[in-house]
Amino acid sequence: MRKILIYSFFVLLALPLAAQQLRLPRVSPNSTLTQTVGLTDITIKYSRPGVKGRQVWGALVPYDQIWRTGANEATTINFSDDVAINGQKLAKGNYALFTIPGKDQWQVVFNSQAEQWGAFTHDKSKDVLTVTAKPEKADFREWMEFEIPEMTTDTAKIVMRWENLAVPFTVDTMSTERAMAGAKRAISGLDNTRWQLPLSAADFAFQNGKMDEARMWLDQALAVKENTRTLWLKARLQNKEGKKAEAKKTVDAALAKATEAEKDLAAEIKKQAALW
Repeated sequence: MRKILIYSFFVLLALPLAAQQLRLPRVSPNSTLTQTVGLTDITIKYSRPGVKGRQVWGALVPYDQIWRTGANEATTINFSDDVAINGQKLAKGNYALFTIPGKDQWQVVFNSQAEQWGAFTHDKSKDVLTVTAKPEKADFREWMEFEIPEMTTDTAKIVMRWENLAVPFTVDTMSTERAMAGAKRAISGLDNTRWQLPLSAADFAFQNGKMDEARMWLDQALAVKENTRTLWLKARLQNKEGKKAEAKKTVDAALAKATEAEKDLAAEIKKQAALW
């Protein structure tokens, strides 16, 4: 009997510890959206509430009141670089992403106090930026989510979706501008024996419509090395300028310099040049 009592005592003692270690699913599960846009990393951390047959807008989520834009902790959004939100500047950093829903217009609020529970202790004095967004009718979504349906080198369209509504805002990372500035700095200190970096910069400039810089950096690369890669970019520049005959001659020169290791590149050059 004594042994039984001792055993029962230790079982009861262990129950609080077992309860502390119990892990149960959240009603609104955690989610993270991470996307690199150009040179900038964007991360949104949030919890995903479900509709569950409830009326959401104007009821579960009241109009004209601050909302955590999710469930549980406040939704946060992090930018690794300075950005512009709907055209308004915002410094890099981690923010609580609040919204104020309205029937015809929403306010999207970036608050410097990122780590907080919901919006219950929202301090308006820490709102760094507020922009307006136009809600749009959308396909039904049971679980709230963030998505990035449209993206370029510089911009991303971020959309909050839940129930039958989509609320978008645009982030401009200005990555092309920063990349061009970085290329200028890198090339200005470069000796005249390297062609790879000027070629990479020239190709980026060409792809993004910065033709003056593309020509300048390509000339620098060509002065060091005329090879398949530098000549191919020269041909593409000539073709874009409408110099078709010159471009075809430059293609021939590029292919003549192709090595065995560049046979795939040569095949791609022939394929693209055939469309000119």
